[in-house]
Amino acid sequence: MGRATLIGFSAVAMWALLALLTAASGNVPPFQLSAITFSIGTGVGLVAQALSPDFRKREKVPGAVWLIGIGGLFGYHFLYFTAIRNAPAVEASLIAYLWPLLIVLGSALMPGERLGWHHVAGALFGLSGAALIVTKGGSFTFESRYALGYATAAACALFWSGYSLLSRRYQAVPTSTVTWFCAATAALSAFCHLVLEDTVWPAGISEWLAVLGLGLLPVGAAFYAWDFGVKHGNIQVLGAASYAAPLLSTLILIAAGRSEPTISTLAACLLITGGAALAAKNMILRRKEPAAEAVPS
Repeated sequence: MGRATLIGFSAVAMWALLALLTAASGNVPPFQLSAITFSIGTGVGLVAQALSPDFRKREKVPGAVWLIGIGGLFGYHFLYFTAIRNAPAVEASLIAYLWPLLIVLGSALMPGERLGWHHVAGALFGLSGAALIVTKGGSFTFESRYALGYATAAACALFWSGYSLLSRRYQAVPTSTVTWFCAATAALSAFCHLVLEDTVWPAGISEWLAVLGLGLLPVGAAFYAWDFGVKHGNIQVLGAASYAAPLLSTLILIAAGRSEPTISTLAACLLITGGAALAAKNMILRRKEPAAEAVPS
């Protein structure tokens, strides 16, 4: 359980690179960038299948899983891009970041799962920290003229939390199946690009390397790690710990010289790490118990 949870959290760490690599990829339109990076992400899965017998194993995949997987990956990105285009980025991003809290709350409906007060409290601390990060410590307002953007941002949170929770119900489906979810998402993104956008290719080697990095990590390996984590790890802890993504992203931007450290960043750090530790307190205590028993009296 602990190893699977750590693998799932590695996806959160990779998602923290999303902002930096996206900014470095130049002016490539969102759906075109999605099509390219998910194609690379498909390649990550194909290479893993070629190199690892365990990853290559195949089982019959129910039709519902295809709907969940493709709907989760493509649906999330389609709704997120739509939200950002129809509402201010701060408010849209904050609403979209409800998905970790929804995962924690929704886990109470899953067979064999127990939702404790510390899971909910940890997720709420994380949400508060994410709010400080997304709004840069400032205020945010909601206006009726952006109703479409807010609604699609909320749907975005529902799609990703639903995808994560429903994936756990199909634990027997191998993670290698995510390869084909990425392939379908790449194809659908390419279609949306051709219909909705003008083509703009990355300019120069540095932008191409940023696109490659996106496809290998946050839009590639991260989805495989997340699938394994939510299927076999502690989903409540993963949900609460997911609020580390915007914090880590901000710290990476600061380290890269693209952002400045602030008091709100420190406060967010304390809220998010404290929330994640609170959500994981049972796991931490269980790991300490054997060591305590081994100490001679």
